[in-house]
Amino acid sequence: MSTFRRISRFFSFSSSTIATPASSFKQSDTNAEQNLKQGEFVGSLDCGTTSVRFIIFDKYANIIAQNQLEFPQYYPNPGWHEHDAEEIQQHAELCIQNAMKELETTGWAKESVKVIGITNQRETTVAWSRKTGKSLCKAIVWTDSRTKNTVIHYQKKLEEIGVEVKPGEWKKGPDGVEALREITGLPLSTYFSAIKLRWMLDHIPDVAAAHESDDLLFGTVESWVLYNLVGGASTNLHVCEVTNASRTLLLNTTTLKFEPCLLSFFGFRSSILPKIVSSSEVYGNVSPDAAGGYLAGVRVGGLVGDQQAALVGNKCLKEGQAKCTYGTGAFLLFCTGGEIVKSEHGLLSTIAYQAGPHAKPVYALEGSISVAGSAVKWLRDTMGFIEDAAGVNTLAAKETDTGGVYFVTAFSGLLAPYWDPGAGGLLIGVSQYTNPSHIARATLEANAFQTRAIIESMKLDSRNGLHHLKVDGGMTNGDLAMSILADIGGFTVVRPEMRESTALGSALLAGAAIRLFGWNIEEPETLKEVNTKGTTEFNPSMEDRIRARKWEGWQRAVERSKGWEEGVDE
Repeated sequence: MSTFRRISRFFSFSSSTIATPASSFKQSDTNAEQNLKQGEFVGSLDCGTTSVRFIIFDKYANIIAQNQLEFPQYYPNPGWHEHDAEEIQQHAELCIQNAMKELETTGWAKESVKVIGITNQRETTVAWSRKTGKSLCKAIVWTDSRTKNTVIHYQKKLEEIGVEVKPGEWKKGPDGVEALREITGLPLSTYFSAIKLRWMLDHIPDVAAAHESDDLLFGTVESWVLYNLVGGASTNLHVCEVTNASRTLLLNTTTLKFEPCLLSFFGFRSSILPKIVSSSEVYGNVSPDAAGGYLAGVRVGGLVGDQQAALVGNKCLKEGQAKCTYGTGAFLLFCTGGEIVKSEHGLLSTIAYQAGPHAKPVYALEGSISVAGSAVKWLRDTMGFIEDAAGVNTLAAKETDTGGVYFVTAFSGLLAPYWDPGAGGLLIGVSQYTNPSHIARATLEANAFQTRAIIESMKLDSRNGLHHLKVDGGMTNGDLAMSILADIGGFTVVRPEMRESTALGSALLAGAAIRLFGWNIEEPETLKEVNTKGTTEFNPSMEDRIRARKWEGWQRAVERSKGWEEGVDE
């Protein structure tokens, strides 16, 4: 039993309640339960990069109850970012308990939650023991860039030896790079899970020993959280949802199976891999021992990576619809329907969702920005410029421009469309005139410039312009940040009133798995009553010549940040 569970159970009664005779307590407890209303709700456990949230929705996407808890972040070396997988689980279960208590406080019985979904930070890599169910090391977070040298090693291997795509058929050099992208839709990068797992095997003896003894289980965060919620080592439910699997650098996005030639290329045993499941089906039931028993027996019916969840939550289910989520990082997804669209301009081909075990997958083009809200967090926690995240808008509003400052927020290299793991964070254009307000505004502009870079690539790949961009995530709460995005991008930014799109996406997938409220992801009209609240639009007001000049300055700044750190083959 976790420490969190023991503490929550111990302190769930006041001293006066403990003194009450057991029979009296049982009677009053029964009466209280009889007075609670029975409803139909769906829960969503959102396991993000810095916090976990549990949100309970009704059929219209009204939030009935919620709770959020931050969990510790570990940065043991430059470029390293770790999580304790056990702490993620403890915080997730405590978060569920707190939200369920709030549900009861508002007069609803806990049995009103009929199904839950789980959405998660993607690519973050967890390794644990098949025998004990315990993690073997800290999880390596998606933002972590310690694996630069591992990437260089496999780039060299791909160049000189190649990958065996079929028995006896090898592809190397440019053909090998193309073969990897053809299979996975991804490039070799520090970003993806296989590279992180390979680093674990090469540098952490406990993980290497577990791999050799066939005791190792590998998964992304949804794999780990679900494994524990349904019973841990006692049930050993080891699965990975397809959108998360598509971020491992191991999945064939056409067959939806892990690719044997890539397991051989990276040196992984097939026994470490989870079973691949769809985004919407019933995977199991919550154990009575999990989350204080509040969800005992409740079905888990939706699993999905956080960015794909936001796509579903924004109801961008058809070809040509796009959204961008601004959280720790920023992620723009453009739905391409049932067709895999290969990007020629630095974007990723990825799986958007699979609406059931027998449904055909829906695909998307994705542009990933590694640093968005985390740059605001840096201003707050490291630099001390602001007291809270919202303060960045207030500070930036004190100046009408950046005073010529550009901030390339390459804390762990640059992702799409640049793909340079060696890029260095860069503040350029600083002078004696520069003050904290200029830097705060440059931080918001960096977010907008990187979004525009992705949209420019999408225009080239899709041959279509983007006139409206749906947005969600914590950074979108700032009106100034959204106005800057519209000005730099030259398009209208559409912000919904209810912006918990990531949690809502996994809730929709979970509800659809049991046809709760008649929801069916493959029939978007069944979702027409979901989240119909209003939106706020931000229209560009910047002159075209100023926008063009600032864009040119950004591109120059990016060029200066590239290749700052040179890796070596390990």
